[in-house]
Amino acid sequence: MGTTTPIIEPEALEATNAGRAYARYIAAHNVPGLEIPIACVKIYPRGAEIPPPVRDLAIGGITLTSCQATKQATLGDAVCLTRENIGCVAAAISLGLVDAEQDRPIQDSLVYTDIMRQQSGQGVGFTPPSPRDFQQGLVYACAAANRPEFGLFGQEDSGRFKDVPTARKAVDEMIAIQPGTTEAVFLYSPTFTDCEVEPDVVVLSVRPVELTRIIQGYWYLTGERVKASMGGLRMVNSDLIARPYLTGEINVSPYCLGARLIAEFGPDRMGVGLPWAKFLTMIEGMEASVTGYPFQAYPGAAATDRVVAP
Repeated sequence: MGTTTPIIEPEALEATNAGRAYARYIAAHNVPGLEIPIACVKIYPRGAEIPPPVRDLAIGGITLTSCQATKQATLGDAVCLTRENIGCVAAAISLGLVDAEQDRPIQDSLVYTDIMRQQSGQGVGFTPPSPRDFQQGLVYACAAANRPEFGLFGQEDSGRFKDVPTARKAVDEMIAIQPGTTEAVFLYSPTFTDCEVEPDVVVLSVRPVELTRIIQGYWYLTGERVKASMGGLRMVNSDLIARPYLTGEINVSPYCLGARLIAEFGPDRMGVGLPWAKFLTMIEGMEASVTGYPFQAYPGAAATDRVVAP
C-alpha cells in the first residue's frame, strides 16, 4: 500500500458535495498545500437502492479488510464492501454485513483469517473462526481458550486478552450494526464523481495538531466536548465508522492492530470519525474561528514541515 497522499487538484473537488466540503475543510486551516487523508463512508441497508457505479466497485476475486478499504479511499480509490468481499470477520460484524451469532465461517479464505491459517500450520485442515467465535471471545483470547490456531503471531501468541471473560467483556463494548442488516458499505474519496453519494460518516486520518483544530472548530459553534470511546481492536470499523453512524457523535481512535499492521497507517496518524452533519458543523466552526485559533501558527502545522504518511 502507498504511504503518500496523492495531491488533489482543486477542480477535482468541485463536482460533488463531499468534494466541496473537503475543500472548505482544508482551506479553513489557512495553510497552503496542506493535505489531510479522508475517507467517505456510505452504508447501504438491505433493500436500499445502490447506484450502479457504486455496485460496480464491489470487487470480486479478492477480499479487503475495512482498514485496507479505508486506507485506499484516503489514497483516492473507491471500494464497495459486501459480505462476499469483506476480508475481516470483526469488520463484517461491526458493519452489519453478517449476524454476530452466525456459527459458520463467512468464507474459507479471508485476508485476516488467512494469516491465522498460515501461522497455524494446519494448511487445508484449518477451519476459519465464525462470527460467533469472535463474539464469544475465543479468537481474541486464543491462548487462554486453547485455540492457538486462532492466533496471528505463531504458537507463542498471547492473544489479545488474558482470558475469555475479559475478551467477552471487551467485545460487548465494541459497538456494531446488529443484527446484520447491511447490504454494502461504500468507502470512497471525495474525488469520486461517477455519481453523487452523500456520506453517512467521514473518517479523517490526522496528526494530533490537526485533531486539535477539529475539536476547536466544532467546539466554537456548539460548546460541546468531544468524548472519545476507544479500545485496542476494531478501531476503524467499530470506533470510527459504526459508532459515529449509530450514535451521531464524533469519535477518535489511535488505530488498531489491523490498521497498523495490515493497512499500514502511519505512526503519526490518528483516526477521527464524524457523522456527515457534524463534519459540516465542524467545518463551519473552523471557518468562523480562523482568527481565534490560528492553526498556521501551531508548531509543525505547515505542510512543508512534515512528510505525509496516512
